[in-house]
Amino acid sequence: MSLSSQIVAPVSKPAVVRASSPALPWSRPVHHSERGLTLVELIVTVFILTILSTAALPLVRFQVKRQKERELRFDLWEMRDAIDKYKDAADKGAFQTKVESQNYPPDLDTLVNGIDVQGKKLKFLRKIPVDPMTGNTDWGMRSMQDDPDSDSWGGQSVFDVHTKSQGTGLDGTKYSTW
Repeated sequence: MSLSSQIVAPVSKPAVVRASSPALPWSRPVHHSERGLTLVELIVTVFILTILSTAALPLVRFQVKRQKERELRFDLWEMRDAIDKYKDAADKGAFQTKVESQNYPPDLDTLVNGIDVQGKKLKFLRKIPVDPMTGNTDWGMRSMQDDPDSDSWGGQSVFDVHTKSQGTGLDGTKYSTW
C-alpha cells in the first residue's frame, strides 16, 4: 500500500448554523420542555392580584384616616398650647389686653403676628395650621362667653379651637368635639 492510499480523508460533520443573537426566537433550538404563559394562566394571575389589591384597599383607607386624625390632634394641641402661652404672658402683665377678653387672644392671627413687648415681637404660633379634615385654615373657635357646645363664635376672644368638620373619628366621637 502506498502512503497516499493510507491517508484517509477526514469525515466532516454537518455544521450547525446559529444566529449571533440569542434573543431572536428563531435562533434558538426549540425544546419541547420550554413553555410560555398561556392566556388562562395570565387571566388567573391578574384575577388573584385584583383580589389581593381589593383586600388591601380598606387597610390603606384606614391608615390615611388614622394619619389625618393624628395631624388633627397635633394641630389642636399646638394651637391650644399657643393660646395658653398667650394667656400666661398676659396674666403675668407682659402686655395689656381688653378686660372682657380675660387675657385670651382676640383671634388666631394675633398668635401668628405676635404682640409688641418692650420693643420686641412676642410670637406664639408660626402659622395657623391647615385643618387636615377640611383642608383649609378656617378653624372653629370658642370664647369664654360662648356656650361650651356652641358651634358659633361670639368674637370676644379665643378660648378654644376645634375643627369645623362634621365627620366622626375612628373612636366614634365627632371631630368637632376634640
